[in-house]
Amino acid sequence: MRAPDELRALVETYLADLALTPELGALAAPMRYAIGGKLIRPVLCLAVAEAAGADPETALPAAIAVELVHSFSLVHDDLPALDDDGVRRGKPAVHVEFGEATAVLTGDALLVEAFRLALSYPTPDVGLELARTTAGMIGGQHLDLTAPGADRGEIRRLKTGALFEASVGCALWVAGVTEAEQQPWRAFASELGPLFQLVDDLLDGDGAVLEHGPEEARRLADEAAARAHDRLSALGADTTVLADIVSGLAARTA
Repeated sequence: MRAPDELRALVETYLADLALTPELGALAAPMRYAIGGKLIRPVLCLAVAEAAGADPETALPAAIAVELVHSFSLVHDDLPALDDDGVRRGKPAVHVEFGEATAVLTGDALLVEAFRLALSYPTPDVGLELARTTAGMIGGQHLDLTAPGADRGEIRRLKTGALFEASVGCALWVAGVTEAEQQPWRAFASELGPLFQLVDDLLDGDGAVLEHGPEEARRLADEAAARAHDRLSALGADTTVLADIVSGLAARTA
């Protein structure tokens, strides 16, 4: 089993060599500008694929597809009409660097490229998985904007959890895991979004921290991590790398 750092290196190499659709033209520059960060989701996808019996390289298009959807969501979320954030990953957001109109089109282009990659497999299941989870993410964002009294746990599940579910679900389809055998893996995936978001809230001092206080938010995050580890123990596979990823999510400081 390859360690998370090795899987991340595969992701970085694939991204660096990725040939974008030529018709996108000059949008290639802001698209590449928008991609980056910790690459947690594609690394998770590769780790699940390997744990489920596939060569991680075969899951690279699916893993990058998930990451491109994540990048698309950040480009659009940063726009003045949504979160109005001027900085992303320590540099100007795409709309600040390239203009709002280009940022909208950049997000659109990232989404199109994501589905081009997801649909490169012989089965449509990878693309269908990504479509379902992307719809959940978008629905969660809209719920967050329009329903201030909505359940925060449900918003976290949709906005953040959906793409963690996509990372796991797409990997399972690539690895040929049948739908009947996927439930334990999906139970594991369902814990990752809440864990990630709770730790994010602790780092930013908002969300669950404002709702419950830092100590309670930390307790909730630790419980989510413990549940994720418990879900892993129920899988008949070598999940040591996945366990390392869960521990890293729980302990991250940035």
